[in-house]
Amino acid sequence: MLKVENLTKVYPNGTVALRDVSFQVPDGEFLAVIGLSGSGKSTLLRCINRIIEPTSGRIILDGVDLTALPPSEMRKQRRQIGMVFQQFNLVKRSSVLTNVLAGRLGYLPSYMSLANHFPAADHETALKTLARLGLEDKAHVRADSLSGGQQQRVGIARALMQDPKLILADEPVASLDPVLSHSIMKHLEACNKEDGITILCSLHFLDLVHRYATSAIGLKGGQLVFQGLPQEIDDAQFKEIFGQEAERVTIL
Repeated sequence: MLKVENLTKVYPNGTVALRDVSFQVPDGEFLAVIGLSGSGKSTLLRCINRIIEPTSGRIILDGVDLTALPPSEMRKQRRQIGMVFQQFNLVKRSSVLTNVLAGRLGYLPSYMSLANHFPAADHETALKTLARLGLEDKAHVRADSLSGGQQQRVGIARALMQDPKLILADEPVASLDPVLSHSIMKHLEACNKEDGITILCSLHFLDLVHRYATSAIGLKGGQLVFQGLPQEIDDAQFKEIFGQEAERVTIL
């Protein structure tokens, strides 16, 4: 269970990115986080794993208050929180296999992580994970030689290498075309349904929310304006989240 309680984030320039946001996510949910650009979606996800430090409020994962942990303990907790980024966040000059193995860095002694020395078992798991994502033939090529959709699959494989309980996917399809968007969403759906991993995924397109999410929250101006089932987002709710001038766009 993930609990977010009264979460607020104010940036040094005075921008209030999140204001008193509270919600709960039961284990095994696929939660879509929706809203316009600048609504606070990315800030919310990055506060959950403390890539960004919240200003106030609490984030509780399986009874552990993440916001109260010192940095050394938070590093250990991040093992169970995978992250998938909009711009992939890969080491472009390194091989695909090396990027995927980076998901195990939090489990290694410091001397091994500094040398990028991974046990044989990790190599075997990484190759199996790449095969699952349809990338077994790309293990030894440079990450920057891949297409955008392939790079995002590498990002998912890296997250899976952490053996996470929770994956935070920050606009994972925003830079992809519609066909690849569904491909990536199906892989995240498989992580949720087959592995039982809780997914928090920020999205712009409501049809993707209806197709893949089991629940949804809507942010507007850093405030929670909707929480419920995707099918409960009617025209009135859509306008409340995205604004009166917004029009629904379909990803085929």
